[in-house]
Amino acid sequence: MPRYRLTIEYDGAGLVGWQRQANGLSVQEALETAITRFCGQQVTVHGAGRTDAGVHALGQCAHLDLAKAVPAEVLRSAINYHLRPAAISVLTAEPAPEGFDARLSATGRVYLYRILNRRAPPSLERGRVWHVAPPLDIGAMCEGTRYLLGHNDFSTFRDSLCQASSPMRTLDGLELRRQGEEIHIEARARSFL
Repeated sequence: MPRYRLTIEYDGAGLVGWQRQANGLSVQEALETAITRFCGQQVTVHGAGRTDAGVHALGQCAHLDLAKAVPAEVLRSAINYHLRPAAISVLTAEPAPEGFDARLSATGRVYLYRILNRRAPPSLERGRVWHVAPPLDIGAMCEGTRYLLGHNDFSTFRDSLCQASSPMRTLDGLELRRQGEEIHIEARARSFL
């Protein structure tokens, strides 16, 4: 069976996250439904990781197996056609190298958190930024990142329903930068809770 690697972006508002769930539409379900409409076969789309409800993605990796080979560009276009009107897009589709698995082959994950640091609340970026009106001391925030870097117990940040076997994680990078009225926090690790 030919395997394909997909790069996906989506607006997580209104979605229950990556994984198929009974309580609403997931990214996985939307993709699988679109692919089934295109090729007529039931397919499981495997993501590099699971996102929570409301989380957006700029470049999530996934893979799927089809019964027969399809040109990658045809696959990408067909999935996007059948995804409409969902706010999910396949940016790239390509034949996957031998042994590729979206989750197991992932070398890291990057999360971007955006803080809008101004008095006026967001109107255009509502739901995409965290609004904090009082001025923030980015120097102090940067100083605090050193306590989070490396291998640490992240129990404090763990959801009570978290399925991870251990709260220990290695945070490889944590960068803060001011960009206009926003503060961007970029976290890099092989895996998160």
